[in-house]
This record gives sequence, C-alpha cells and structure tokens, in this order.
Amino acid sequence: MTMSGLITQLEREAAELIFPAFDEGTALALGQSLVTRALLAKLPVVINIRAANRVFFHAALPGSAPLNDHWAARKSATALMFQDASYLVGLRNLVRGETLATHGLDMTQYADHGGAVPIRVQDGGVVAVVTVSGLPQAEDHALVIAAIRDVLPPRH
Repeated sequence: MTMSGLITQLEREAAELIFPAFDEGTALALGQSLVTRALLAKLPVVINIRAANRVFFHAALPGSAPLNDHWAARKSATALMFQDASYLVGLRNLVRGETLATHGLDMTQYADHGGAVPIRVQDGGVVAVVTVSGLPQAEDHALVIAAIRDVLPPRH
C-alpha cells in the first residue's frame, strides 16, 4: 500500500470508529479485549487506556519491559495532543518532512509511532486514548483497532 493510501485508510478508521459513549465500563471491556488478544498471541505488550488526567486501564503483559510503559506514555501524549492516531501523525510528519520538534514538542515526552488511537464519542470528540506498545508500530496500531472493533456497538 502506498503512503497516501495508508494515510487515507487511517483517516477512514478514525471517521468510522466512534463510540456512542465512553466510561469506565467501556474502558474495562476494551482493556480486557486487548489483554485477551495479546495473551492468546503471546504478545509482550503494555496496554494503557487513559484520558488527559486519568488512567482507566493499564496492563503490562509477560515479556513487556519498563521501556514499553515509557513508549506508551509518549504515544498517548501525541494522540491526545493531535487528536489523531499516533501512527497517522507519524506518517503525516514523514510525508511533510516534519518531526514532532517541528511542532514545538519535546521528543522525550511525545512519540509519533503507531499504537495510540484516540477514543472518539458522538458529539463529544476525543475523550481518551488507547495505546499498545511492544510490537512494530503497524502491529501495535492494528491490535488497538481490532480491540476497538470488538467492543464498539454495531452501526445501524
């Protein structure tokens, strides 16, 4: 897939994956879906679901490392700042020849690598972010998207 095609796909995902509401119960269901998927595949990941001021869910699975927590925090900060998936932010930066520093951000606090996906709610915008760290960026992102699809109510 071309870079342009991948960016379009990620933009389409963001437009489609909108929750009717998001609360602690939804965060728990999403976290459990991620844990189940990761354990079945023996994936050494850290999973984090948070709002700007609160952690809803966190799990460090076997084989993950403290560095994965740091990466998760940095990717989450990026998704919350840009209100877009960290993977999408990184691809757009790559295409434009930019970095997070171009936007005035400290790269020790932000990362534009895949794995952090904003949680959007109808009529409410971005309210949280779900992040996975421990795999290559496209796989981190894909794992998050699969889990969101697991818990998102069907659209009518």
